[in-house]
Amino acid sequence: MTLDELEKIITERATASPEDSWTAKLLAKGPEKVAEKFGEEAIEAIIEAVKGDCEKLTSEAADVLFHLLVMLQSRGVSVADVMAELARRQSTSGLAEKAARTEAQK
Repeated sequence: MTLDELEKIITERATASPEDSWTAKLLAKGPEKVAEKFGEEAIEAIIEAVKGDCEKLTSEAADVLFHLLVMLQSRGVSVADVMAELARRQSTSGLAEKAARTEAQK
């Protein structure tokens, strides 16, 4: 499964009844709750990475990707938008790109 395919599934499920779909139920709680759930999943992935349990990390990473896409859906950001940003950054070294963001935040 690709991220584009997963995004399509999430988009379809977003219109389902919250009683019938975890995705719809989560989205019905609002973007803030969706972001909170993404954060929880990210922390769980970090814990498994630190522990070195590759099987559990794989499972948690799948949860992270799923909940990231739900979070993007909640704010109207597409995978294509994210990929375009990554493509834009590809022409700049990671260190230079990070320095430019840090400078812009000052």
